[in-house]
Amino acid sequence: MSGSSASGERRIVRRCVVSGRVQGVYYRATTAMRARDLGLTGHAQNLPDGRVEVLICGSERAVTELIEWLWIGPTAAKVSHVAAEALELAHEHWPDRFRTG
Repeated sequence: MSGSSASGERRIVRRCVVSGRVQGVYYRATTAMRARDLGLTGHAQNLPDGRVEVLICGSERAVTELIEWLWIGPTAAKVSHVAAEALELAHEHWPDRFRTG
């Protein structure tokens, strides 16, 4: 569920699946640091097929900024695709921090 923060900024949830050379290159850890710097919550976790799933919850501006960064990733990564989809998730079910799994 999208909503507004105390500052009136719209809050959204996005699920992204990142393809390319994104495992074994600190992609999840770097994504988590970037997300925390932007005040986002969610997770970054490896998928069995070599991709990384990133769930992002927060202000529309910060979520958009992180999604743009996902296309770049850390230095050793080589991102070939980022698929993003909007999710409806009630705010009370949002993660309280950004974690890696």
